[in-house]
Amino acid sequence: MVRAIFNIAVMAQPLAERLRPTSFDNYVGQQHLVGDGAVLRRMIDSGRILSFIMWGPPGTGKTTIARIIANTLNRPFYTLNAVSAGVKEVREVIEKAKNSPLFSRGGAILFIDEIHRFSKSQQDSLLSAVETGTVTLIGATTENPSFEVIRPLLSRCQLYVLKSLEQNDLMQLLDYAITTDDVLKSRGVELRETAAIMRYSGGDARKLLNILELVVESDVETPVVVTDEKVKQCLQQNPAAYDKDGEMHYDIISAFIKSIRGSDPDAALYWMARMIEGGEDPAFIARRIVISASEDVGLANPNALLLANAAFDAVTKIGWPEGRIPLAQAVVYLATSPKSNSAYMGINKALMTVRETGNLPVPLHLRNAPTKLMAELGYADGYKYSHDYPGHFAKQQFLPDGGESFSFWTPQDNPVEAKAKSWMQQCWGDDKPFCK
Repeated sequence: MVRAIFNIAVMAQPLAERLRPTSFDNYVGQQHLVGDGAVLRRMIDSGRILSFIMWGPPGTGKTTIARIIANTLNRPFYTLNAVSAGVKEVREVIEKAKNSPLFSRGGAILFIDEIHRFSKSQQDSLLSAVETGTVTLIGATTENPSFEVIRPLLSRCQLYVLKSLEQNDLMQLLDYAITTDDVLKSRGVELRETAAIMRYSGGDARKLLNILELVVESDVETPVVVTDEKVKQCLQQNPAAYDKDGEMHYDIISAFIKSIRGSDPDAALYWMARMIEGGEDPAFIARRIVISASEDVGLANPNALLLANAAFDAVTKIGWPEGRIPLAQAVVYLATSPKSNSAYMGINKALMTVRETGNLPVPLHLRNAPTKLMAELGYADGYKYSHDYPGHFAKQQFLPDGGESFSFWTPQDNPVEAKAKSWMQQCWGDDKPFCK
């Protein structure tokens, strides 16, 4: 009877929890941190733990590493979740750690899951305890600590980056699950096809095991044969890993822009598809395309900006999902266009010069003279109206006094700017750096 109750309790646990490792002997992935001789493995084996923060995507083993430390070391171990805990709970744990009989032997360990959700005041409440060694802090976060963790706390902790599990890691985990878990063994699970479960898990071990468990529980037959079609039927849709407010949002938009800049239309379309499937605002995508048209294509193909703006306008008029088509047209056009950032670099250099030189006065001949007094003071005196001269050009000084040598625009190697440079040479001769 006791045995039956135990089996029911085990089956009630999710598969991911049943398989959570209690030592590194059956831990999968993150070998750069926990493999033989790796930094975390050495720390844990020595029993001397320094405060550290683990940063990585969901399902990469951050909480498991903390639990393995708890199981391995004979030190007080406290856990807080940043979603539900506040300053009061933090101070209570610190007080308990101070009064712990083991405090003199290395201090208590405090594990804070989702530490990026702690406010500044909550993080401030940890500083003294971490600095004095009252607690050894282990933090876990899915967000970039540079943005989410205050600098004083970050400076007191080591930072370890966890990676999404690779396909070999995921296959190892699948094999381990079906050969060691009593529930799965009783169903005789056979992995006939794994492409879909690998793709949908996205390197997330927890998601992988949840999908496997879902497929097994939804199949009434024994043995259970796992196929790509069964996985798709159970999930109904691709559970896209894309948090519009999270780190992956910025990673994917960065990959999108760099793919356009790098002239890879396939990659650019792929990353845009990731954003679309993740529910990104179409206007956000359109704005980034317009920016790229100027920043990366620029003067090499001025029509790129026109097309990008037209795509933005089309999306607002026709809506979604048809709006994806003009966006795709613009993306392919930008990716396959010649590239130039001369205008982008030029304005950046000009801004830097303005900040360094301050408000240099406008030359008198470039100023308007709407009053008699201003004309008497020399305003507009000597100005040459360009349209009164051959070629609509008259050589004169347009930069402020003392800034005649300023140079911001450098034409780049493409047909459009080569033509512009040729015209400038006709106008200015060798007087301007961009003519040389």
